[in-house]
Amino acid sequence: MTFDIIIVSLVVLLGIVFLLAEVFLLPGFTISGIAGFIFLVGGIFYAYTYMGVRAGNFTLVISAFILMASFLYFIKSKSLRRIALTTNIDAKVDTSDLKKIKKGDIGITQSRLNPIGKVFINDLTVEAKSIDGEMIDEDSEVVVMKVDWSNILVSINKPHNNEEFNFHEDNQH
Repeated sequence: MTFDIIIVSLVVLLGIVFLLAEVFLLPGFTISGIAGFIFLVGGIFYAYTYMGVRAGNFTLVISAFILMASFLYFIKSKSLRRIALTTNIDAKVDTSDLKKIKKGDIGITQSRLNPIGKVFINDLTVEAKSIDGEMIDEDSEVVVMKVDWSNILVSINKPHNNEEFNFHEDNQH
């Protein structure tokens, strides 16, 4: 009987430790949470199966109390404040290059815009976005369609093609 109490106590405490680690230390849904749940349920099941209903109920109540108390302790303790991110970020993104680019400026893509990529405009390499979401290949000529406080929207530069017009004139002679 004493050996059963030691087994149940250790398995349940191990389950509680794993669950607390899952909640407070490990981000996301990890194996620690699964292991904690399995150990906790396994310890309570062991108590019901091998020690009887009375011992199982006692184990269930004590486990729930210890889990709640330890959870509340960790929430209110200063240990969370030591590992919490408390730094305020007050830096601003430098957008001074955007002031040198205006609507209608011509540039060359340095990388494929899919739909965002690097573009060389007015001796500056900046990040630009395809205005209609289309992919624009590298080394393509683009025209700036819009500049707002954080984005440069471009589209493929489609120059007026006089060759097509001349082609039709030549066929008429």
